[in-house]
Amino acid sequence: MPERRTQILQAAVRVIAQDGVRGLRVEKLAAEASVSTALIYYHFKDRAGILHAALEHINHRAENYTDAAFAAGSDPLAQLEQLLLLELQDTDEVRENSIAWGELRASAVFNQDLREALRATTGAWNADVEALLRQAQAVGTVTADLDPALTAEHLTALVEGLSERWHSGSITVDRARRVLTRALTAELVSGRDAGVESA
Repeated sequence: MPERRTQILQAAVRVIAQDGVRGLRVEKLAAEASVSTALIYYHFKDRAGILHAALEHINHRAENYTDAAFAAGSDPLAQLEQLLLLELQDTDEVRENSIAWGELRASAVFNQDLREALRATTGAWNADVEALLRQAQAVGTVTADLDPALTAEHLTALVEGLSERWHSGSITVDRARRVLTRALTAELVSGRDAGVESA
């Protein structure tokens, strides 16, 4: 990706995280990115183009920092836990990404175009989690009775909710991580217990 385009997208994510989607004005973005408004229009055409590109940029950044989960070894459950916990890191990049994601998601209630893009992104995230759960089923660490798609939806929604509570100051990031770890264990243990009871 060209350096100027990346610079603009990083600034767009910052502006969205700080001021929300409604606060994203091309003039403000130009000042934040230290570029001209003409250059922004050259790269993104219009405000909708900026929003869609910012969402893609957020996804790309999240993939970069969550890829570390797959270095956790071959145990799919360890990879799953790490993948989810990496979304709750107290770093500037993760905080900014998470807040901007929440702002875009809230804005999608009124923006059909953005809603479609967010649905696709959320579906891809759910699919990654579901794939790890299916791998865990294949090696026998998760019962065959567990519904991987439903569990993936539950876990990703939990991460989003915990992120919002963390960013709003309702809980600390450490507490959010403990809640997530406990929920993951409870979800998978109850699935194992259900399998044992039905046997």
